Amino acid sequence: MKKIAVIMGSDSDLPVVEAAFAVFKEYDVPFCAHIFSAHRTPDAAARFAAEAKEQDYGVLIAAAGMAAHLAGALAARTTLPVIGLPIKAGALGGMDALLATVQMPPGMPVATVGVDAAVNAALLAVEILAVSEPELAEKLTAARRQMAEKVLNKDAALQEKLRG
Repeated sequence: MKKIAVIMGSDSDLPVVEAAFAVFKEYDVPFCAHIFSAHRTPDAAARFAAEAKEQDYGVLIAAAGMAAHLAGALAARTTLPVIGLPIKAGALGGMDALLATVQMPPGMPVATVGVDAAVNAALLAVEILAVSEPELAEKLTAARRQMAEKVLNKDAALQEKLRG
């Protein structure tokens, strides 16, 4: 199975990103995490992205706040899917990171999830791997069924309460 790499622009992103690690563990997906800055360590970030396919990675997640150039910097160096995870930081509450991440130029796509949405970034990465991993696809389908059952159970409880 291919691995997922989570690249953070700063160690201050770790509290948000840890939720993604839990998803990877739940689905038994191999992953790694690194801190590379698009601005302070551009060569290291570029080298990692350029070598990621050869290192058997299938998806990269780039978590960054404020200017949030990391996802685009990684996407410029690989043809692997890159998922941008904007992080709430600074005076604009993550809106700057969100806009910087979604506004990629033509030819450099970056999938982007919501601000601090590490769980969705992780699930999207798992879904990408599941295209060629039937066991992962089955786990995702089972999880969706469980989510639906929880909602339907809550609805049934509400209906019972309204009748009672």
